[in-house]
Amino acid sequence: MKYRWLTALPVYNEVRYVDAVLDEVTEYSPEVLVVDDGSTDGTSELLAARHDIQVERHATNRGYGAGLITAFDFAARHDYDYLVTIDCDGQHEPQRIPEFVAACEAVDLVSGSRYLRRFAGDNRPPADRQRINRQITDVLNRRLGLRLTDAFCGFKAYRVAALRDLEFTETGYAMPIELWVQAVAAGLTMIELPVPLIYLDESRSFGGELDNAATRLSHYYDVLERSLEAVNPRRPAMAMREFVAVG
Repeated sequence: MKYRWLTALPVYNEVRYVDAVLDEVTEYSPEVLVVDDGSTDGTSELLAARHDIQVERHATNRGYGAGLITAFDFAARHDYDYLVTIDCDGQHEPQRIPEFVAACEAVDLVSGSRYLRRFAGDNRPPADRQRINRQITDVLNRRLGLRLTDAFCGFKAYRVAALRDLEFTETGYAMPIELWVQAVAAGLTMIELPVPLIYLDESRSFGGELDNAATRLSHYYDVLERSLEAVNPRRPAMAMREFVAVG
């Protein structure tokens, strides 16, 4: 049976990378959506000049999670079967997109992991990001019964029908935490696939006070507690025996 799938990229002020990344993504994905999250650096103009992508634009910058939510809504409204999300800063390799789609035929969610195994040429991640990722990954595993190795990788594939059961409120970089909680509460099946560890730009801003690592970590814990409280009526179903890490 033939299915439809879409690759979506949330973008904010990525004028240095956007054209080169999209040139690659369009080689491996039949349809591409860019969610322009209120860019002001010339990214919007570059996107407008292309005729091989679809664009959804936020009038103002609403956050990384908001970009993903717009992509989820777009995929559902246009009846896609699968959605791949990939970042636009050069951290992800577009040639892996078909592998993610193929893996998603058997599960609801495929999540990339930069720590599942090593690749030749892997970069060293910024120390505070790696430490926070490890801490949040560990606590998600304990609280949700998962066996994650990378809680924050943006390279994912989703069965679009499964997303219809999820309701997101987090619009920033903490949105993946809410995603894991809701996915487990909804009983979704998930796997991880290894991806290389690539950092081309270590100066990413998480937004104001969240650029402080301690503040960011505290915020992530707050989001986790709010997300758990929000799904509390469904907590008895929160067991994830189907989770598999594919190395």
